[in-house]
Amino acid sequence: MNSDPYFVNKRFFQERFNRFLPNAQVFSLAVIVLVSFVLIYSLSELLKPVYVAIVLAYFLQGMVVKVESVGVPRLVAVGLVFSCFMAGFTYLLFYLMPLITQQAVELIQNIPAFVSRVQTQIMRLPEMYPQFINESKIQEIMFTVQKEMLVYGQNVLSVSAASVLGLVSAMVYLFLVPMMVFFFLKDKNLLVGWIVQFLPKDRHLSVRVWEEVEMQIGNYVRGKFTEVLILWVVSYGTYEAMGLNYSILLSVLMGLSVIIPYIGATLVTFPVVLVAYFQWGLTDDHFMYVVIAYSIIQALDGVVLVPVLFSEAVNLHAIAIILAILFFGGLWGFWGVFLAIPLATVVKAVLTAWPHQIEGNEAG
Repeated sequence: MNSDPYFVNKRFFQERFNRFLPNAQVFSLAVIVLVSFVLIYSLSELLKPVYVAIVLAYFLQGMVVKVESVGVPRLVAVGLVFSCFMAGFTYLLFYLMPLITQQAVELIQNIPAFVSRVQTQIMRLPEMYPQFINESKIQEIMFTVQKEMLVYGQNVLSVSAASVLGLVSAMVYLFLVPMMVFFFLKDKNLLVGWIVQFLPKDRHLSVRVWEEVEMQIGNYVRGKFTEVLILWVVSYGTYEAMGLNYSILLSVLMGLSVIIPYIGATLVTFPVVLVAYFQWGLTDDHFMYVVIAYSIIQALDGVVLVPVLFSEAVNLHAIAIILAILFFGGLWGFWGVFLAIPLATVVKAVLTAWPHQIEGNEAG
């Protein structure tokens, strides 16, 4: 047995290499995953509309399959589903968005009044609890808050001025994204076949992993869109019945909050509670009713809605979900957060396939 350090190190790295890449199929999978990640990361800014269109196409694909299942030709099914999608998109763009924008503007305009009311309440604290709080300290804190609010307002104005180009880009996306969604649905098999021709010949493991990933991503995207819609409608009906101000805006925030598991529900709690507080105050029964209704909606979402919609999805541990949100959100911002769960599903599917392939290789 050769004890030369060079041969020992060579054998060590060879064993490690053979363990993690035991055959051509696993090596092909590793290359595909690495190249895909590099391309997606490096072209994320340029191809953002494409990613959005792919997500929407996954959402609509399930509907197309259901329409096809009753004997409708695929092209007709795609046309029907896409027409419904465009009707909903038009409603969102020309009716719902102006209402949301109007309520958001009103809420922002009322922020100074909210701050003034809070300031009045805080300035009463030294009178109520002189042994704990002194007036000079309160004034110092309020001066700091007002200074920060001024800086925040200036930043908002500068961002608004700089967002003109972003608005133009958004208008272009409004045309490009629906068009790409249609062609992704219509020519799915053609596009997949075109991509497959560039993959290595030893790709059976990669195909098996991709089929699992595609199924899980499709289930997740369709389930998430359904959850957003249900939560939005239920929240709007509840807040409107209770007479809560900014009901459309708050209900939309409630719906969008489920995009970020755990974190979103926490963040949306503050605007709902604060709007109810400034509208009625802590002592009014309406405030307590809103808080109770909000808590019931969140509980039903977690206990009933999520298990029903995501019963077929891959189970991911809460820590894995949070890490995925932090990692992919840090890479791609909002869309990284939205796609964190599907991307984590991809990672899990690859990691799950890898040990199975190694064990099968060693057993053979």
